[in-house]
Amino acid sequence: MMNTVLGIDIGTQSSKVLVYDFENHRIAAEAQSSHRLIHRDDGTREQEAQWWLDALKACLEQIPPKLKSTVQAIGVSGQQHGFGALDQQGEVLCPVMLWCDTSTVDECEEITLRFGGEKALLKGPGNPILPGYTASKILWLKNHHPDLYEKMAHILLPHDYINFWLSGKYTMERGDASGTGLLDIRNGIWHRAILKALDPDRDFSKLLPPLIESQRSAGRLLEEPARELGLTPGIPVASGGGDNMMGAIGTGTVSPGVITVSLGTSGTLYGFSDSPVIDPAGDLAAFCSSSGGWLPLLCTMNCTVATELNRNLFGLSVKELDMEALKAPPGAEGVITLPFFNGERVPNLPRGKGSIMGLNSDNMSQANLLRSAMESGIYGLKTGVDRFPH
Repeated sequence: MMNTVLGIDIGTQSSKVLVYDFENHRIAAEAQSSHRLIHRDDGTREQEAQWWLDALKACLEQIPPKLKSTVQAIGVSGQQHGFGALDQQGEVLCPVMLWCDTSTVDECEEITLRFGGEKALLKGPGNPILPGYTASKILWLKNHHPDLYEKMAHILLPHDYINFWLSGKYTMERGDASGTGLLDIRNGIWHRAILKALDPDRDFSKLLPPLIESQRSAGRLLEEPARELGLTPGIPVASGGGDNMMGAIGTGTVSPGVITVSLGTSGTLYGFSDSPVIDPAGDLAAFCSSSGGWLPLLCTMNCTVATELNRNLFGLSVKELDMEALKAPPGAEGVITLPFFNGERVPNLPRGKGSIMGLNSDNMSQANLLRSAMESGIYGLKTGVDRFPH
């Protein structure tokens, strides 16, 4: 009988699982199940944590029971920055605010002012407080739902919540934790001063989970989730990590000189460093890696968003979109798309809107619109290339 491990990814658009035969170096099975998204005009982007569990169960139902019995361990990756608020019993109090939620602009400004400004943030924790990060979402809950805020006993990121559901343990590792805006990036510990700026009257050391090393297990699979998923109880659940940190390991970005580009709903560009990299402009996120170093990272909130909106508008398949966009020359004959359909993180324009410019009676064609949409996502990432240290 083969021995396998189970990989779980909790993404924005779907959850995915992969059963990997590590002895023969092959994928034994994989499955995917989509998520819904709550979105409102004020920048709200949320999901119910239960939807992730439902999707995970749907994925595992697609894997043959005999193959599931070979799983020896589980590892979870997940979308970063999401804010899961749990009560003392471990029940989720409200929908999870996602990485792409831009409704917390006022809370970002409030925290930044309390701490002494953006330069002080870069000198202290190492990152500015941006709408994407978890910190402002916590203050948003306090400002808008003080009753739920008072009931909050635990704060977990998306992949940490899945680890908790699987193992019953509250944990977080430094790679994913660095995207909260609350971590001392240089020293890999919770930054006391930013926690005080968040709420001077609350002890967040009791709300945030203990930080564990990325090579440590988060716990072992409990009987109930094992039964629901058809897995063997007691197998180890790895620390796991944020999707970008796991992507860095998977693509070999674990030593200086390698850069990974990831193209999805968001666009990311990241490289490994042996020492903290603090961008004085704040465009590069100063994150920790999950391999013992640091992971300077550029993230835009709109990468495939423009192409998907255009593809759906014209009723095209992905292949048809590619073929049609190839009909237009580079530069799309002057058609320029600003793809800020979800607001934007770099540049920091959380209330930004998408727009299409440069149109005239000669260049307004389907091919140019599609080509311009594709180019817009890549140009957004190109602005970050020069920010990386050489």
